Amino acid sequence: MINYILQVILFQVLFLAIYDFFLGKETFFTKNRWYLMATPLLSFLIPFIKIPTFQKAIPQELIIQLPEIVLSPEKVIQETEIYQSVNYISILFWIGVIAFSILFLVKLFRIVNLVRKYEVLKKDKFTLVFIPKQTKAFSFFNYIFLGNEISISQQKLIIEHELVHSKQKHSLDLLFFEFLKIMMWFNPMIYFYQKRITLVHEYISDAIAAKSETKETYINNLLSNFFQVENIAFVNQFYKQTLIKKRIIMMKKNQSKKMNQLKYLLLIPVLVSMLFYVSCSITKNQEKAKKELQKNYFNNKGKIKVTVGNKLTFFDSYVGIGDEYILPKGKEVKYRSLSYAEKEEFDKLENRLDSLAKERGRERISHIKIFNYKNNRKVLVLDFDYSKNKKRKSKDGSVSFMAIDKAPTFPGCDSGDKACFSKGVQKHFIKNFDSKLPNTLGLEAGRKRVFIGFKVDKEGNVVNVMARAPHPKIKDEVIRVMNTLPKVIPGEQDGKKVAVKYSIPFTIFIGKKDK
Repeated sequence: MINYILQVILFQVLFLAIYDFFLGKETFFTKNRWYLMATPLLSFLIPFIKIPTFQKAIPQELIIQLPEIVLSPEKVIQETEIYQSVNYISILFWIGVIAFSILFLVKLFRIVNLVRKYEVLKKDKFTLVFIPKQTKAFSFFNYIFLGNEISISQQKLIIEHELVHSKQKHSLDLLFFEFLKIMMWFNPMIYFYQKRITLVHEYISDAIAAKSETKETYINNLLSNFFQVENIAFVNQFYKQTLIKKRIIMMKKNQSKKMNQLKYLLLIPVLVSMLFYVSCSITKNQEKAKKELQKNYFNNKGKIKVTVGNKLTFFDSYVGIGDEYILPKGKEVKYRSLSYAEKEEFDKLENRLDSLAKERGRERISHIKIFNYKNNRKVLVLDFDYSKNKKRKSKDGSVSFMAIDKAPTFPGCDSGDKACFSKGVQKHFIKNFDSKLPNTLGLEAGRKRVFIGFKVDKEGNVVNVMARAPHPKIKDEVIRVMNTLPKVIPGEQDGKKVAVKYSIPFTIFIGKKDK
């Protein structure tokens, strides 16, 4: 979710940069209005668009999920469950949504109260609301609010100006951004968008209202009086001090050349770049996987029998037999698209199959495939033609890490031994990590989760070490330890050396302090 929000903000920054540098000074006001309305919507939609052609354009690095390291003050390795904590970010988000919703409703009530409280004069296409002892002038949909201290001659000018806002439904634009502010109150770009659309509204109204008289007369009338301002972002203000100078400059400006409309074509390469970025980015599953009682599907020549086990898992199992090996009807799922928890369960099964083959002194002949199946659950299928599948490539020419010809080799291990590589990394980490450090940082007692990522490059060097930890000093220590890993023998695919990414979770046990 955080990744999605960052993408939305980044795209809005780019869209507004194009507007400010290329479009904002042009007199294509209506086109600019629709640009400012459409681009924030595009920024919300683009992250969901994944174009397979773009995904194939960049070769994917091989990624391997190593078994978890669990570190206690006594350096004991043991299995552990993921530590669940309160989602404070979610709580903060909803507090903000509620607060901004209340603020919006309060301002809306102020407008409704003005209509109910003061003199109202209904016309054919609009309704005038006179506010006593005020010089305010603004509109909201078909309601035009005027201070009764404004002169009659000025009232005519204001009404003509505000009628343009009313006819073109400018209030809908402002309400749209007001709702975006409620849902994304933390996003500063929404506020910048609203300021720009407000200014475009004034340009449009000025351009139409000034046709009834000369521009010089219109500008002089605009400058000859001072009007009070209603402090509500989603109403159209006739007079706002910060916008007057820009409005006058735009009214004096000559009409932009039609050729300048070609500037809108800048959107095409920008949109292509955005789609390329989101299509090629590797993200975790948007949907959270849930453990359920495992179902076992047995397909005997088209007749499917289902049994339910007593174990909670992320995956169901599937076996199909017949004249040919029957695979389930569903889309095959790639390992990289699994969630972290699903990868953890999948890797345990893979390691178990590797160990069984090794214990029996045989070469492993099975390969696990993953498919989307019934009720949007994933099923695991054993493909026993492993030797052929090793050579089978996907359409984009990439090969799954499970079918890599030779995995990187840790010093002292047999060539390509994945289990030995994992043990070597674990031993190195436990030996070199300062296990006393976590207890000196004032962290609460209990399990603390840390995630490590690194890459073995084509030369066998451990590079690009990254970590996420509950304390900066733990993060620095983790990176220090991983950077001291020895050089390994790089992995190979189709006889060529390849880079391989690894990720390792580990858990630290923080002891209780003695009172």
